[in-house]
Formats: sequence, structure tokens, C-alpha cells
Amino acid sequence: MHIFSTKVSDLKFENRLIPAFYYYSQEIKKHNIEDEISYIKLGDYATISDGEHSAIPRNSKSGIRYLYGRNIKEGVIDFDPISDDPYIDKEDYERIKRCHIKQNDVLIAIYGTVGKSAIYKKEYVGVAGIPRHISNITIHENAPLTPEYLTAFFRSKYGKWQMNSLMTGNIQQLLSLKNLREYDVPLVNKELMDELTIKEEQALEFEIDAQVLINEARKELYSNLGFDIKGIEKDFTFSVNSSELFESNVWSTSFYNCLYVNVENAVKKNCNYAAIRDVCELIHGDEVGSDSYKSFIERDVNCDKPFVRTSDIVNYETDIYPDYYIPLELCSDQDVQPGDVLFTKDGKIGCTALVTIEDRMMISSGIERLRLNSSGISSGLTQEYLFLVLSTPEIGGYGAIRRTVVASTIPHLREERLRDIVIPIISDGTIALITDLVRKAFLLKSKRKRLIREIDLIMEKEFRF
Repeated sequence: MHIFSTKVSDLKFENRLIPAFYYYSQEIKKHNIEDEISYIKLGDYATISDGEHSAIPRNSKSGIRYLYGRNIKEGVIDFDPISDDPYIDKEDYERIKRCHIKQNDVLIAIYGTVGKSAIYKKEYVGVAGIPRHISNITIHENAPLTPEYLTAFFRSKYGKWQMNSLMTGNIQQLLSLKNLREYDVPLVNKELMDELTIKEEQALEFEIDAQVLINEARKELYSNLGFDIKGIEKDFTFSVNSSELFESNVWSTSFYNCLYVNVENAVKKNCNYAAIRDVCELIHGDEVGSDSYKSFIERDVNCDKPFVRTSDIVNYETDIYPDYYIPLELCSDQDVQPGDVLFTKDGKIGCTALVTIEDRMMISSGIERLRLNSSGISSGLTQEYLFLVLSTPEIGGYGAIRRTVVASTIPHLREERLRDIVIPIISDGTIALITDLVRKAFLLKSKRKRLIREIDLIMEKEFRF
């Protein structure tokens, strides 16, 4: 617990009466100035705006990528095929200039889940636009900082503390553009600035290269299934015999949807296959209760463990800094190991991740852990191939949607139904090629996480907190 006092005359009512604001300005900043750390106001060296305020019609098929605030994660932009309608028409994008962003802009979520930031790169996001929930920060050429340094500082414990002190809003948190322009950025010497910039650039390059490899692996899967999986079209009407309803005891239209049924039947017709129940052992996660959650700032790295929820699956891996942490004494022995496949079965159903060698976590009850059993291994399957298949929308995605039911208002995929999803077993040579590509991709992802932690450790040592 930190105890300090503030004079009534020093109260700034426009910044809310919260201790964090005054603790930052009177304690943290003061001590760093005493250590000869210099500060700049972000608005003096950057153009800061937000995205389009009006509602632009979205679609899930094609067009220009239009981000959500939740797509901005720590250091990367997330691709969320489950809950996103990620596109807007090209005509709307060209007409509405306010949603445009530039290469190397720092994007930061300013509404809802506030404070996560990433650098925009066309190389892996493509042309994209943003709504009002995201701010875009364009660093001026003469600025004494780089976009990479800024996003590293935003991610640091020190940066988070200041950001939390500036937030407003009772129900939904908000970081106003005014407060963002007044945001204090401490500067480091040029040598350290260059080092942090290079490390941050390398970390993002690892992520971009990893995504290229995963896409190559998916192309190999598509071309070796023995049929055109994307050529199977959706029927907008279909009928079901009552006897089939009573036999399956599933009263959900998705289970009988011809698109999902026809894709699964095509897999069974053209490939050897096995159900998940025959080739995997499954262990579900645990729930500890929100009263035990700790935030990034509150966590103790020696006593708390990352708690991975369904929203913490980011670009096929677990978020390096999930939203919450829990005390070690509440962690059960889930035996989560590198190479395990994680599959979400509550809320945002069908998200898939592969655990890396850098991950230490406890998974929540909305996530299932899949590991090949002896039968799966003897069938020639690998964890990397299992991940690739389940992360493929037409196989893992359709299989999950088909078996999901809605209890009142909350969608849920029962473990028993998840076990029925069909895994195609293709040639040994193609499985080996896919395994190699995925393994290389996740080695790069591991390197990215290692670099990010190195950067964050440097930031933590540099500033007094």
C-alpha cells in the first residue's frame, strides 16, 4: 500500500478524484525527474486523432479491413474470424477519409478495453480503417522517439499506470484524445532508444513471418484434401426428417445446416479421417471467480500466473499479457505443455491456439486442452497438424458451429460434441510438410514473446516505479 497526501489546491477536478492520478504526478514522475529522466508531451511530437464516428456497414465476406477496438492487442493486431465482421465496402473506405491510417501509425484502443497498442503494418494487416474506438498516433519526423519506443512504453507497467490515471467513464472506460495528447512520455538516451526500436521491429517481423508460414501450411492442407472445400456452397433452405431430430436429440438448425454437413461428408468421402474422441485426450480449464483476478499492474510476477480466457487467444496463440492473472495457490495442475492445442468452447467458440515454449498459464473453463493419444500418434498425426486442421474455418470452425447450442442467450459447445469433430488424415508426406511449417511459425512466435519480455524488462529497470 502506498500512502501520500495532496493539497486541496492541487486537485484537478477535470481528471476525476482518483488517487492514481495524483500518485503518478506527485510520486512516480517526481522521482524519475530526480533521476534526470526528461519528459515530453505526446501531443507536441505527434498528430493524434481517432477513427470514423458514424456507423459504417460491415460484412464478413470481402472489402477493406475495418478494425474493432478489441483487435488491438499488446504489440500486434489480432485477426478474429469468430466474432468479427471485419470488412467494409471499398467505396465507403475511399469516401470516409477519417477512418484512414498510415504505415507505422501507433494504434491504441481508447474505449472499452483501453490502453493496448500496436504499430500498423500493411504487410500483415493490409489496407485498413479504424472506428472511433481506436486512436491513431502519427509520430512527427523530428520527434525524439520512435513508434516502436512509444508502443513499448504504452505496454510497460509505468505506462499503464499513467494511462489508468487518465481514464474517465463510469461503466465503459475512455481515454480521451485530450488526455492522450497530454500523456507524458519519458525519454531515454539515443543508444537505448535505438536498441528498443530494433528489438520491437524484430518482434513484429517474427509475427509477420509466422503468419506467412501458417498461411502456407493451410494452403497445403486445402490442396491435399482431395476436393475443393471452398467450392461447397451454402444452401439457404433445407429440411430435416423428424426421425433425425429425435435420433440426434440436437434441436439446433446449425447441426443440420447443409453447408456444415456437406463439408464434413466430403471429408469423410475423400480422406481417411478420425473423430477427435478417437485420437485426442481432452482436459478442460477451470474457473476461479473474478474476485481473484489481478490486472497487469497489480500482478506479482513471482506469485501470480497468467489466466487465459477465451478473449486471450490472439493470432493462434495465447496473449503474452492476458487481461488477468491469478495467485499461484489457486492454480490447479492442468499440465499445459508446449505443443498442446487450445480450443475455445464458450462465448467466442472455435478459436484455436498452439501453446509455445514461452507460455506459462492456467486456462479458464471456456477452453479445452487437446493432446494426441497413442492412437492419434500411431495414425501419423502431430500436434502441429491437429492445430492447423482445427484452426481451419471449414473444418474446425464449421465443426464447432454445427455442434454449438445456445443456452438461454449464451452459446456453448459441450465437450461431448467437441469430441465428434472430424479430423481428415491425409498423406504422411503432407502432414510432415504442414508440421514443419507450423513448427517454424511457432518458433518465431516464441522468439517474439521472448523479445517482448526483454523489452519490457529493460523498460521496468529504466524507470522508477
